[in-house]
Amino acid sequence: MADADRMTSNERFKRMFEHRDADRIPVIDDPWGSTIERWRHEGMPDGVDFREFFGLDTVSGIGVDLSPRYPVKVIEETTEYRIHTTAYGATLKDWKHAGGVPEFLDFTIVDWDSWNAAKARMSVQQDRIPWEHLKQNYPKWKERGDWIQGGLWFGFDVTHSWTVGTTRVLLALIEQPEWLMDIFGHMLELNLALLDAVWDAGYRFDSIMWPDDMGYKHSQFFSLRTYRKVLKPYHARAIEWAHSKGIKAHLHSCGDVNPFIPDLIEIGLDALNPLEVKAGMDPVALKGKFGDKLVFHGGINAVLWDKPDEIEAEMRAVVPEMKKSGGYIFSSDHSVPSSVSLQDFQNIVSLAKELGSYA
Repeated sequence: MADADRMTSNERFKRMFEHRDADRIPVIDDPWGSTIERWRHEGMPDGVDFREFFGLDTVSGIGVDLSPRYPVKVIEETTEYRIHTTAYGATLKDWKHAGGVPEFLDFTIVDWDSWNAAKARMSVQQDRIPWEHLKQNYPKWKERGDWIQGGLWFGFDVTHSWTVGTTRVLLALIEQPEWLMDIFGHMLELNLALLDAVWDAGYRFDSIMWPDDMGYKHSQFFSLRTYRKVLKPYHARAIEWAHSKGIKAHLHSCGDVNPFIPDLIEIGLDALNPLEVKAGMDPVALKGKFGDKLVFHGGINAVLWDKPDEIEAEMRAVVPEMKKSGGYIFSSDHSVPSSVSLQDFQNIVSLAKELGSYA
């Protein structure tokens, strides 16, 4: 197909969510900063968007600021790491030349009292919306044909990791579920109110997406019963809000989340990512069981991406099955690690487009 006749990213995504064929499946991914650093050393020019360089589909996000706006400051910095505070009151240690999540050292929000103090600082304010960024970039996104996502930031994952602390939240799921539900609910409603303001100002988006990692390797952080009681109502609220605007709801949830899938379908979830293979997710089996109900995004084992023969075999086995009747977005089942060379990634993108073609 000639370039002039090819679909835009928005058109491809729309077809996938309609469970219809397109010219090809959308091909996207999210490399670690250290991976980008490697690719720069291997020939990707400075200042060039990696999506443009590799010919990936383009997804643009609209994010808002929910935080209590605690002071942000650098406590210590070396050539290898930086220790700093966040607007959510967490103290983090970020490694500069390695992929992965930060090390979480301390938290401000640790109980009902500290949460209530933070909550009082979290209200609808116009300067929580990046109006100037939208004014400058939204027309470019529309002209280019991007798929545009509204970002949500609420739930178990962002509460335990970025806001309160993992052990504290896991104990609270059993001992103080009402506290966590108050956090989930307040953050979600503030987020939706701010996105309502964005929407009402004429900045439209095609879906919402939020991270809520509920699993790890071959298990989950909590039971299905706990999910239904403590977290599911807020997932349902987010999905209902999206559908009321005629847009899609897209969840990122790492780990083995197999037990939650029927409940997510029940409340209307449209798309699930990342289908983490090493954790116990089988994308082809999921496609066979739920492919008429969910769009699947990911499911290509990131452990194999620096092994050319193995990743090619994996893709040839997985992609043709996942693309059947639309409903599939290609990416790794995790962020692209820095072990993946520029040439490796170029080869993967090329093969994904070949295998994902509906021509």
